[in-house]
Amino acid sequence: MTHRPTATYITQRFREAGLRPVTKYGQNFLIDLNLLDVLVDAGEVTQNDVVLEVGTGLASVTSMLAQRAAAVVTVEIDPFLHQLAQEELEGFDNVTMLRQDVLRNKNNLSPAVLEAVEQAMENTGVSRFKLVANLPYNVATPIISNLLLTHITPALMVVTIQKELADRITARPNTKDYSSLSVWMQSVCHVETIRVMSPGVFWPRPKVHSAIIRIEPSAEKRQQFADLPFFHRFVRSIFIHRRKFLRANLLAAFKGELGKPEVDEIMAEQTLAADARSEQLTVDQMRELCEACRLRVEE
Repeated sequence: MTHRPTATYITQRFREAGLRPVTKYGQNFLIDLNLLDVLVDAGEVTQNDVVLEVGTGLASVTSMLAQRAAAVVTVEIDPFLHQLAQEELEGFDNVTMLRQDVLRNKNNLSPAVLEAVEQAMENTGVSRFKLVANLPYNVATPIISNLLLTHITPALMVVTIQKELADRITARPNTKDYSSLSVWMQSVCHVETIRVMSPGVFWPRPKVHSAIIRIEPSAEKRQQFADLPFFHRFVRSIFIHRRKFLRANLLAAFKGELGKPEVDEIMAEQTLAADARSEQLTVDQMRELCEACRLRVEE
């Protein structure tokens, strides 16, 4: 890519192609050149990495990644942008472009995307992959969350997302943003918000603030779980009804498997009060409670 992605250049390319940004695809292009550098630099990409990018756009991030990585797999759902990006990426032989939805469904990534990443890793002899992207807002949560359950866990994820989502990922217990996503991400990763960004650094301007967040999966944290998919389901189920007491949420989550006496025993063993709520538990308490429930169910 020979042109830096300023607002002038991007709007000109759209005008020449007779296109407008498509809202349903979350097309908001990062036009602050310094913040583009912040995003890519935070990914710490080297020739030892295969990088997955979601939302190719006009390939501004893609081209920067391709100059540093062993290979880049980039996904774009919009056929018109895919075509424009092909022109921008002419000359890069280490980029695989996919024109498709990154998700198979709400809770699973497309197998074709994961296969492309694995193929790139095999072709380059690289064993590490990262996610670095200006993520479309509408798919950010399922991408980040579900990548942690795939058989090729990323070594690092550095992405731009809505600030509201970044706040949820990094939230602490007893705060309004603390949720199942907070617990899930912090249970298996180190998370950090690197930069908060105003709407003015994007074109077109979104209605919300954004953030660059760094998510580093931890092998040490993952090893604390006997059954990680079970924990993922557990956390989601006991945050479904935030206003209810934890006891009621546990009874609903394990209906037909654990009765009131069993749930009361588990809570007593974990020194949890009868009026405790899900949002009061720390990540460690949540992990220990989940394991106690899992063992009791398997008895």
